[in-house]
Amino acid sequence: MRIGIDAGGTFTDFVVLRDGGRMETFKLRSNPRDPASVILAGIVQAAGGAKTAEVIHGSTVATNALLERKGARTAFVTTAGFEDILHIGRQNRAALYDLAPPPKRFLTTRELCFGVKERSHADGSIETVPSKAALTKLRAALKRAGVESIAVCLLHAYQNPQNEQLIAKALDGLAYLSISSDVCPEFREFERGSTTMLNSYVGPLMDRYLRRLKESSPFPVSIMQSNGGLLSASEARRHPVRTVLSGPAGGVVGAFAIAKNNGYLSAIGFDMGGTSTDVSLCDGMPKETLEAVVDGVPVRVPMLDIHTVGAGGGSIARMDEGGLLRVGPESAGADPGPACYGAGDLPTVTDAHVVLGRISAEQFLGGAMHIDSDRAARSIATLAAKLDLGVAEAAEGVLRVANANMERAIRAVSMERGYDPRLFALVAFGGCGGLHACEIARELGIRTVLAPAQAGVLSALGMLLAPRVRDYSAGVLGHKEIEKTFLRLEQTARKENPGAKILRFADVRYAGQSYELTVPWTARKPLRAFHLAHHMEYGYSDAKRTTEMVAVRVRAASTVTAPKLEFPSAAAHKKEEAARKVFTGGRWKRIPVIHSEEVTKKISGPALVIDYGSTTLAPAGWSMRRGVSGTLILEHQGV
Repeated sequence: MRIGIDAGGTFTDFVVLRDGGRMETFKLRSNPRDPASVILAGIVQAAGGAKTAEVIHGSTVATNALLERKGARTAFVTTAGFEDILHIGRQNRAALYDLAPPPKRFLTTRELCFGVKERSHADGSIETVPSKAALTKLRAALKRAGVESIAVCLLHAYQNPQNEQLIAKALDGLAYLSISSDVCPEFREFERGSTTMLNSYVGPLMDRYLRRLKESSPFPVSIMQSNGGLLSASEARRHPVRTVLSGPAGGVVGAFAIAKNNGYLSAIGFDMGGTSTDVSLCDGMPKETLEAVVDGVPVRVPMLDIHTVGAGGGSIARMDEGGLLRVGPESAGADPGPACYGAGDLPTVTDAHVVLGRISAEQFLGGAMHIDSDRAARSIATLAAKLDLGVAEAAEGVLRVANANMERAIRAVSMERGYDPRLFALVAFGGCGGLHACEIARELGIRTVLAPAQAGVLSALGMLLAPRVRDYSAGVLGHKEIEKTFLRLEQTARKENPGAKILRFADVRYAGQSYELTVPWTARKPLRAFHLAHHMEYGYSDAKRTTEMVAVRVRAASTVTAPKLEFPSAAAHKKEEAARKVFTGGRWKRIPVIHSEEVTKKISGPALVIDYGSTTLAPAGWSMRRGVSGTLILEHQGV
């Protein structure tokens, strides 16, 4: 038995694959103050007395610690004279014309940045080894500072880790410790230092969390990585930086598995949850990046290219100082949650859907969760009074603003990267994805929307489909014996991942450039992929121009037996009304309400399709039919 778990901001989703391929799903309310308690309760519920199982978990512990700046008290140790490297950063300005940009939020203070007298050269040769007296003094200073965690990043340690290893040995047992030659053995001191710093910043929290799961869970636990692969819990405790986009990565894997099964190799994943919306693009395979910036912190580890905006079902709607309607990024979260959950009072996107008739008390989680329609209406009415609008008009305005926020996110991963969104299918999942997808698709010119069966738990399903993946890298700028470096990494990969498929990649650039592209590396015509990728990304390429290799990468991927993507029949689902009064297209209409299993032939909108944990709205001008794996395929009928 395998159990996939996605811990979201509002709900924690569980997908259980039992012996023989039978699949079950359920949701539990998340507990931000103690997420492990919900995970453990769900494992017990899912197990049902089973003796053996494997748990695959998408963790938000590292993500939340970073976003809320609630990580460990962390010291940064570097080469003497370079203590300011994290605070100086790059000269790039995110808001070029903002004369008073908000101050950056750093992971540590300048007082906790320590320098050690040592020096390595760019070719890896060591000029100065840190003295025993200097290391003794450093240990004493760190102890006085009361740090919980330490990040070590020395100049050129990616070429020769000897001095970092000496420091690590001297500080052993003092606190949680990361060294850059282990976390990110690549050039560019700032990005390498930032990644190592983040690893140590979230390390103690992740270590305690995973240790508790290991001690309390009756089954072994694997963790979803940001690159779409699985990682053992012990490896995640050592490299927690690889889990900062753990949950969204599961959604990417699940979305593109659904798209591929239905014959769409070009798709955009659209995951609208309770707190945020995650979008990603797949043109044959999911896009990855090494240049992610998470809440202002550069992270240089392989990650799926996911763009996140603060627009979800729990996003709070308000009127700003200028009298304009704003939605998000603040969220009501799991506690108190949207007003319709019965505890909160602030108007949210979910409350707007309830007011407009798109969500009813009977349909939410199959009727298992109470929906307070009157409370939702009161919250929207308060907002409507401030905006001098009717209640329905205010609720529709909330959805239109939320849609605009999400449209910008989709443009960021498509148009801004050189892709035409009209050539892609939109895979809508998460609890609210299906309610917004067709309206957003119409604005972007997308003609096809895929709404997977059990869309509300697709991220958890993606974790059951993910392979086990380990990434290895080495900086090679200026090196001539590239093949030897590849072979060294492959030897380590095969030793630590017996039976895994080994893949080669390289970071390549034209001579003189300060940026590079990661491309597959083959013995025959190895640079062809780089020239094609450069033309796609920047609009030009030059096969005659001199190239440079900056880093080499090896990926060890162990495939898993993918389950058949057929969810169980929703036996005992409450019979929905045949039709319902819904506000759509600017006016109230009485439209059909259909359970997803009842879509057996082509149906024209407008219509609402109900599933456990999610609802899909097919507006006028859209038709829908049933595809593979219970997926609803919605198609726009206009030209």
